[in-house]
Amino acid sequence: MTDLPKADHLLDVKGLFCPEPVMMLHNKIRDIDSGQVLEVLATDPATLRDIPKFCTFLGHELLHHCEEDGSYRYWLRKQAAE
Repeated sequence: MTDLPKADHLLDVKGLFCPEPVMMLHNKIRDIDSGQVLEVLATDPATLRDIPKFCTFLGHELLHHCEEDGSYRYWLRKQAAE
């Protein structure tokens, strides 16, 4: 079992479908401090594509992700302010 990152914040977007999870992620990540870890809970399979692309495009670090019983969990570290 992988040691899961310790999250500073949680965003639950279960039951929402594209584009809502990424829109809510974008809003939430603006509200947290650089270097903090956000855990995202989702049920939309599109997040498997959208969240890694979100991280790559905006420079946030995707620390870990996993799938459990039709749900997806992601841990992201917010990029340092430039």
